[in-house]
Amino acid sequence: MDSEKAKTRENPTLALLTVATLGVVFGDIGTSPLYAFRQCFRQEAGQPIVEADVLGILSLITWALLLVVSLKYLVFILRADNRGEGGILALLALGTKLAHRESFHGVGRLSVVIGLFGAALLYGDGVITPAISVLAAVEGLQVITPRFEPYVLPLTVSILIGLFAVQRFGTQRISSVFGPTMFVWFLLLGVLGVSALQAQPGVLAALNPVYAMSFILRQGSDAFPILGAVVLTVTGCEALYADMGHFGVKSIRMAWYGMVLPALLLNYFGQGAHLLATGHMTNQPFFEMAPSWGLYPLIGMATVATIIASQALITGAFSVTKQAIQLGFLPRMQIVHTSGSQQGQVYLPGLNRSLMVLSILIVLGFRNSASLADAYGVAVSGTMLITSILFFQVARQRWRWNLIGTLALTAVFLCIDLTFLTANLTKIPTGGWLPLVLALLGLLLMMTWRRGLFLLLRSLDQRNEDTESFFARIQDQEILRTPGTAIYLTGETRGVPVTLLRNLRANQALHERVILLSLLPIDTSRVDDEERVTVTEMTQGFTRVVALFGFMEQPDPQRALTAGSARDLKIDVDTVFYFQNAFRIAAFGRGGMARWRMRIFAALVKNSFPAVGYLELPMDRSFEITLPVEL
Repeated sequence: MDSEKAKTRENPTLALLTVATLGVVFGDIGTSPLYAFRQCFRQEAGQPIVEADVLGILSLITWALLLVVSLKYLVFILRADNRGEGGILALLALGTKLAHRESFHGVGRLSVVIGLFGAALLYGDGVITPAISVLAAVEGLQVITPRFEPYVLPLTVSILIGLFAVQRFGTQRISSVFGPTMFVWFLLLGVLGVSALQAQPGVLAALNPVYAMSFILRQGSDAFPILGAVVLTVTGCEALYADMGHFGVKSIRMAWYGMVLPALLLNYFGQGAHLLATGHMTNQPFFEMAPSWGLYPLIGMATVATIIASQALITGAFSVTKQAIQLGFLPRMQIVHTSGSQQGQVYLPGLNRSLMVLSILIVLGFRNSASLADAYGVAVSGTMLITSILFFQVARQRWRWNLIGTLALTAVFLCIDLTFLTANLTKIPTGGWLPLVLALLGLLLMMTWRRGLFLLLRSLDQRNEDTESFFARIQDQEILRTPGTAIYLTGETRGVPVTLLRNLRANQALHERVILLSLLPIDTSRVDDEERVTVTEMTQGFTRVVALFGFMEQPDPQRALTAGSARDLKIDVDTVFYFQNAFRIAAFGRGGMARWRMRIFAALVKNSFPAVGYLELPMDRSFEITLPVEL
């Protein structure tokens, strides 16, 4: 009886999550029909259409959706969760040790570079997706009358500003509105497709993969540009994986098989039927499927859907950035938690502004969705390829899968990914350079921060004092002890931190009780509370507390101290004083990194978000001690 009640309670929750998933996870792939099918044809509007080409392209689209999304991502990649969290960095952390102090070499370094480049490509997606999606929808106005053309760019920019402005309300609030809206959108996709299919139901023969293979054989090398456009039908896969922690695997799979996949296939086949019925190529096959009286509502709905589509990549970028900060690949940024129950739902104001500015600049630079499609395909196919490589590493090292079987499965994925990537590399001169430049810049920043952080921690290590000599020194000097408890935040688990040494030198006094608190990130997404804290009582009123936090958790000193209470750490968290360090890179010259990268690292240190705000420490009981550091 109890199990039946539990199922009754769970099912409505799963149903609500599934609807919410439609809005946040599948918005990107759900708006691909606006531009992807048209992009697959080389004919200009008005040129005659060949039935074999339509069937071949429809077959390629069908099997791309089935093999890439249904098989690769939903069956295999979603299994590679890091305690419920997904995304390239979560996948990288599963297969590679990413401790802050590690200096990578050999295969480990190559894996890290590949994974970070994939994460940086996701930022390219987060910039391009809003631009191309919204622009493609607004361009539908030109189907009604060419007189709307001058208003396309201003209207697109206005919509993008509004889209990024609502991000501060958080995924939970947004998805409560976006989910039902996308439910209607997918129904609309299916209805449009079914309506158009009635004129040419024979296009359903393209479900047979023979049409795809014969099309490639017939086209030869000319098929490559078309394959580069076919990949646009599977955009959003990485956002699907990155947003897994927000909604869970069950709801993602239910939404895909129950609503998204059928709606997409019906719509693509409907567009193919429309072209065959028309007999020639058209500018906007998607919008032309609708009756004339329905154009305005359809364009309005498409615009809303593309706004929602951008949400998947934006939330994915937020999630990946938080992971990168925790794993030591990016400096601290302001992170706003938008849900009291879901730790993975965050908003990063600085990143949000950057994505908005870049998206607007891209719209103004490329000016139409057809030009942007060349840039989009490179980012999508590159990220998919890197995911396959990292998946092989996880399957072998973490899951211990059989080598032959893992190689065979990965070879299938790589064959598809490399085909799509090669096809898109031909578009580098016409826009494909954009995501590559953005990704290389992102990779440079992440590797520079990581290397600089390693050198910084090594420098601090040399300045720390070992505990035995320290305790002997303060006992001999009879240091003054003042009432109260002081918490010194440190990245070390041994020795006495420089922060304490500088404070002692300046004031010649210590609190009666001193806690050396280390907040250490680890390679899993979350840590169970019973495993979080280790308390070691030392001497002369000193205690060392080591608290572990996953890369999807916010480091929280007060939570760590509260958890320490279960380990006999008796402390009143409302009365303690916090001391943490801030760094000023005083000089360069010790080596370990090129001088120009040192300057970038110093700028990143200077502009990182203050620790007091990042750790949410009480302002009236927190003190920051600046440490000059030579690197």
